[in-house]
Amino acid sequence: MKKRDYLLGLIVVCTFLVLGYHFATKTGRFSSYVLPPISKIVFSFQNLLESGTLFLHIYVSLKRIIHGFIISFGIAFVFAMIDYFLPRVKMFYQYLFDFFRNVPPLSLIPLLILWFGIGETTKLIIIVLASFFPMYMNISSGFLTCDQQLLEVGKIYHLNHVQQFYRIVLPNAGREILVGVRIGMGYCFRAIIGAEMIAASSGLGYLILDSQQMSRVDRVFVGIIVIGCLGVAMDYILKRMILWFEKGAQFE
Repeated sequence: MKKRDYLLGLIVVCTFLVLGYHFATKTGRFSSYVLPPISKIVFSFQNLLESGTLFLHIYVSLKRIIHGFIISFGIAFVFAMIDYFLPRVKMFYQYLFDFFRNVPPLSLIPLLILWFGIGETTKLIIIVLASFFPMYMNISSGFLTCDQQLLEVGKIYHLNHVQQFYRIVLPNAGREILVGVRIGMGYCFRAIIGAEMIAASSGLGYLILDSQQMSRVDRVFVGIIVIGCLGVAMDYILKRMILWFEKGAQFE
């Protein structure tokens, strides 16, 4: 998709949503408590911005997301390498992974609080659990589905298993790794609300939950919109990186 088409589609969708929301608030079918007018949402956004509160919440949430993402990516990459170099070892943890992959991370919050308390550790674990499996599955798939003809070429040049991995398999799996990173980052943003439900005093998730408890629906919308915009921006960057790989770019 061309950049112009992307921007045009974004403008059309945003215009449609704004007009639809404005029409819904003007019909009188919903009270201003449930559906505050756009002007009130903009005013709350401006107040949070001018006071610096919004920047603080953004910084704290992004810090948690990035820390959780780095930990999750590192663990996923290590296990994907184990799948490639030691495929027989996979049988010892595959069923455990399948089990936890189907358990919602939010359901583990009571247990995690009992084990690790209400500090940052529990919040990071929630983010890691939410983002680990999509990254692990994509990275492992990228390593294990390398073109056999490329591996045969490596054998012709007398490359050992490790050399084949770093010079053939890893570059060839670049797109799958980035796809897993893109999906995993999306899950990190989705998990931040649940992570910041745990005795948080700052962050976008805290802003949304605190505003809900204070009956400030306008600020709830501000938090949701900011999280969505940050997620879209990060997703756009990762999408551009994937397109770069699709055009034939490879690691040296």
